[in-house]
Amino acid sequence: MIEIIFQSSTDARNFHEHLSEQLQSFCQSDNNILHFEDQHIVRVSAENSGNILNTVKTAFFQFIVNQKQDDWFKRILMEHYYYEDEGEQQQILEIIHSILEGNREDLAAFVSGLDVKENLKSAIDQLFQDHISFSFDSFVKFRMRPLMNEMTKYVEVSIDEYKMEQEYQMFIHTLRDFLSGRQPKIDTIHVLMDEGVYFYDEQLREIKRGELLRMIDRKLLSNHPVYVDSGTIAPLLSIAPSAIYLYSDDFDQPLVRTIRNIFEERLQLSSLTAFYHDRNTHSYADDEKCKRYP
Repeated sequence: MIEIIFQSSTDARNFHEHLSEQLQSFCQSDNNILHFEDQHIVRVSAENSGNILNTVKTAFFQFIVNQKQDDWFKRILMEHYYYEDEGEQQQILEIIHSILEGNREDLAAFVSGLDVKENLKSAIDQLFQDHISFSFDSFVKFRMRPLMNEMTKYVEVSIDEYKMEQEYQMFIHTLRDFLSGRQPKIDTIHVLMDEGVYFYDEQLREIKRGELLRMIDRKLLSNHPVYVDSGTIAPLLSIAPSAIYLYSDDFDQPLVRTIRNIFEERLQLSSLTAFYHDRNTHSYADDEKCKRYP
């Protein structure tokens, strides 16, 4: 007999419902396998069946990950870092999940060596070896303490990332305000990102670095000395073109993302191959014009 006692009737009912689904194939042959008593106790008649025991362990793990883990992350956010706004909590939770699911290698480096899911599985395995009857809340309080410390580390990293993202959005908003209402110094700019960043005018003639520097609005650099890239962002903001054609083979790089967020519908993205094709076409047209009008 496996017995799990919950202080919360809601937790007990949710786990019972989830476990009932997982044990459905076993319960078809024996209706006395699963019991729900006093709204707080879930009992399973295992009868030395390894299959039933493994199913209960798996269901218990899934219940914690899918129904309790986010509640614990939110509690850490509220009690340790005073994030009580649900919107902020949700944004930080999304960052946490992106790390847990392996989608943020840049942030995973800050929690290397930590594996919440594997450590939870180990704790559950140890629990079911030692006790067939236990309190869920005691398990959380004592056995989960090391895991809670690991979860706190994920929260810390995700809060830092959330704050940086908020600062980035404020930065983008400020630059959009700077851009709005400015008259274009050049209507169309072509930007080539290929082992460096190069600017070209409407006729795909290169704009030299010295000329770009002379176009930069000095107020932009003095007001945002840390964040504004003087080689790319500052010239584009100062020129304020109506259209930007950006050529690259890596549109996911941070600089492209920032340009896209600032200039939005003014920006069109193309491949490096498209740039060199267009430039060769312009060169050919210029050569033909010179032949006609020597």
